Amino acid sequence: MKDPRAGQKDAYGLILEAIDTGVYRPGDRLVESELADRFGVSRTPIREALQRLETQSMLTRDGRSLIVASLDHNQMADLYVVRTELEGLAARLAARHATSEEVRVLRDMVEEDRGLIGKPDAMSRANRRFHKQIHLASHNRYLVQQLDLVHRSMALLATTSLAAEGRGEEAIKEHDQIVSAIEARDGDAAHKALSEHISKAFVTRLKIDADKVR
Repeated sequence: MKDPRAGQKDAYGLILEAIDTGVYRPGDRLVESELADRFGVSRTPIREALQRLETQSMLTRDGRSLIVASLDHNQMADLYVVRTELEGLAARLAARHATSEEVRVLRDMVEEDRGLIGKPDAMSRANRRFHKQIHLASHNRYLVQQLDLVHRSMALLATTSLAAEGRGEEAIKEHDQIVSAIEARDGDAAHKALSEHISKAFVTRLKIDADKVR
């Protein structure tokens, strides 16, 4: 079945979005012919896109096949260190530069997302939108670019911390605290609230992984 959006995006963007939204998960094998058929593009741009994604470590080799990469414990820890620092900075800048409309959008997101508690996949998508809105509200294009790279790598994590029991409700409360700090134009509080939010998500993910091993 061909994707009707194929004419609007290049092969690279389509494959990357499919990984980001969980259509293809860590360990899944990507086949040129299947991707070309799915997205309605020729195999040449698909091949070029796969090579680019391999260079960016989004894909890895398994013999002659390309599979979606996964992150080991150390890589995940390193990613969260960077994410915590950059997201905290984004929140601090958002408290300084966000427009009233941007703050209103963030507040509306928090209220709407309360209805998604108990639906981890839907909540994960909403969570990405919420964080992206904070990135944009920082009004710093270079920071946004770096955070895009970080969140692209987050797609290589097989599960979402929001799948843990009670984590969804906690995350909404933390989002509320972040937005309140931004509304108050308190950069320090916004930085602290978002940094702690990411740290708690990391701890939850470690518990999820530990339970899988048992």
